[in-house]
Amino acid sequence: MDYQILEQKLGELGIKQDQNQLERFHKFYQLLIEWNKVMNLTGITEYEDVVEKHFVDSLSIIKAIDLSRIHTVIDIGTGAGFPGIPLKIAFPHLRVVLLDSLNKRIKFLDEVIFQLGLTEICTIHGRAEEYARKEEYREQFDLCVSRAVANLSTLSEYCLPYIQVGGIFVPYKSGEIDDEVEQSKKAVRILGGNIKEVMKFELPGTDIHRSFVLIHKEQHTQKKYPRKAGIPAKEPL
Repeated sequence: MDYQILEQKLGELGIKQDQNQLERFHKFYQLLIEWNKVMNLTGITEYEDVVEKHFVDSLSIIKAIDLSRIHTVIDIGTGAGFPGIPLKIAFPHLRVVLLDSLNKRIKFLDEVIFQLGLTEICTIHGRAEEYARKEEYREQFDLCVSRAVANLSTLSEYCLPYIQVGGIFVPYKSGEIDDEVEQSKKAVRILGGNIKEVMKFELPGTDIHRSFVLIHKEQHTQKKYPRKAGIPAKEPL
């Protein structure tokens, strides 16, 4: 198998992968396309597009943080496994939890984990608001990531409760984010976070604009957050 496109695109990010890792990315692509025929996982199916818009996009977080200093990661609303699975393949030292509310997607992710022979990665099926109240998940992670589509105030209420004090929440956002960041500052503060930086860039070789919002967890999240399922989306803080 020729991994040239994958190697080149990851190389543009400054990521070098061995043969085993390249094979895992390719196998992930094959499973994504195969399962996508029977369930809606992604609208992006061309190999080069998946490499660019899913794999490279997921890994571009290395522009914002040093992953060698991160040990535990939770990916909230992971969908088809982005960014969690590419992060696990590229950085095997990470211990990763993938959370999604749709059981069909969890079954797909379990199959990917099995077929790729990944260890220290698991899935949980449920809502972010519910699992954030469980002791084994609350304030247990160095890093929380999410490519889920929700405004930053709502997403912060879903995600910040999972991060330990000293950890960081990094949502993947599209280019224009200034107003949304401004509107979310109060919510982030209430939840124990602090917006330190917004990193804007273009994905290598594309005109796709990305923003990473670096939210540091500085205080414990009050027990009353997150509120009951559905409320964070309907009534953002």
